[in-house]
Amino acid sequence: MTIRATTDEIQLAKVSAAQVRAARGLLDISQQELADLSKVSLRTIVQFERGSKPASESILQVLKLSLEAAGIEFIPENGGGPGVRLSRGTANT
Repeated sequence: MTIRATTDEIQLAKVSAAQVRAARGLLDISQQELADLSKVSLRTIVQFERGSKPASESILQVLKLSLEAAGIEFIPENGGGPGVRLSRGTANT
């Protein structure tokens, strides 16, 4: 039996520290607020965003899903570079 990765799983590996920082900026939330939202330790988020320690696949998934639930859409590398944006209908209050 062969298991194939979905497009979302392939893109998951490409979630960068810069995208997480940008997503926090769009949502106007601190690293502590992201830690509270995602249940990922503040230390892990700080180290990942600084580039001093890579995040595991499971941490990347939790961060991505938490930010998406808060209204962020991750834009994959597609020639223009990866990025983030607010989902349609999401108001930055």
